[in-house]
Amino acid sequence: LESNNEVIFSKDASGPEKKTQETEVPAAPAKDPPFLPEIRLVVLGWRWPGKSLTANTILGREEFHLERAAEFCITRETEVDGRQVVVVDTPGWFSAQDTPPSYKQELVRGASLCPPGPHAFLLIIPVGMFTEVDRARIEENVSLFGEHVWNHTIVVFTWAQVLKKITLERYIHREGKDLQWVLRKCKKRLILINNSIFGDNPQVGKLMKKVEKMVAEEGGHYSLEVKEKPLDVNQNPARPAQELGARPKQNSGLNLSKASEAEQTCSE
Repeated sequence: LESNNEVIFSKDASGPEKKTQETEVPAAPAKDPPFLPEIRLVVLGWRWPGKSLTANTILGREEFHLERAAEFCITRETEVDGRQVVVVDTPGWFSAQDTPPSYKQELVRGASLCPPGPHAFLLIIPVGMFTEVDRARIEENVSLFGEHVWNHTIVVFTWAQVLKKITLERYIHREGKDLQWVLRKCKKRLILINNSIFGDNPQVGKLMKKVEKMVAEEGGHYSLEVKEKPLDVNQNPARPAQELGARPKQNSGLNLSKASEAEQTCSE
């Protein structure tokens, strides 16, 4: 999903392109992004499929209770490889229902709980069938933070064990344009985390480095100072409590391990 360094070619005036020693630019050695002593994260996603579990994986302990659907933001802290990490878990949105106004307001409040602003929004997407409705839910809720939020968003795929023998790139290609739209919006910043590894999870350290790289590329953290259009509470009226019961996001049921057709990776 990341492009390789390209060799620069020059054109000879008398004919076709040819490679010249003078114009070849050697690839510069990759530099580690600046180390951040503090990293502030806001976790976003559906109610059940791995959002709070991923937050617990980052913390290395169970702080966000999985047996209840949180309606309010919760903030916890931990240390990862010498960094102080602040994690804000937000109310999850629903799979097939509009998000109530009160949930939307609480989602937006989550960004203010780690001042002066989060370094990254972690958008949790479980491996499985990804539909046009899923894309619409993501767009509906992530857009509450403003269009610029995508510059500070990393997609975190969970349920890694479902992939089995196929690559993440192949899975992304299989799911088609809706999932690929989400990835393009966040500049294809993504990571796959196996939440069955609890405690000392090496993927957590890898995630921290991805956050540091993104912060270096974007020139800082998400800004809370950008004024966004206020929520129109009349656009999405509250619904009876029984109608808002948490509904787990269904897995695709696809036997991904038996996929045999030759497919290309996700293209631009």
